[in-house]
Amino acid sequence: MNYSFRIIPNDDLHHVIPLVYELNEGKVSKDLLQSRFNEMKDQNYECAGIFDTDELIGVTGLWYCTRHYVGKAVELDHVYIKLEYRSKGLGKQFINWINEYVKKKGCNSMELNTYVQNFPSHKFYYNEGYEIWGYHFFKNI
Repeated sequence: MNYSFRIIPNDDLHHVIPLVYELNEGKVSKDLLQSRFNEMKDQNYECAGIFDTDELIGVTGLWYCTRHYVGKAVELDHVYIKLEYRSKGLGKQFINWINEYVKKKGCNSMELNTYVQNFPSHKFYYNEGYEIWGYHFFKNI
């Protein structure tokens, strides 16, 4: 297999919609996802992908900000790898690639949210050195 990791140009963000749609189990329409990604690309956002040759098989968003408690940080968002590519070490390679990429951009830390019922992701992130620092609260308004 010929896997590579790279930043997806903003003009190509429409390619991530099918994967993010799968991640959200169809709870957010593809049209709404497209609209939101059109807004996100003009914010402090980048999108990184895993490619099998030229096929996009994994994705994560990278949100940049400065946090009072750690300085310049990146938050990983909508981390997803197609089911048939899991358990091949790609997640570990992807996280390592992202770590090196964001360090070059001056980031001091990486953080993320994961759904409470997604136990395999919890184990993965623990194994990658992440710690739980708090709870993520949410309220629709």
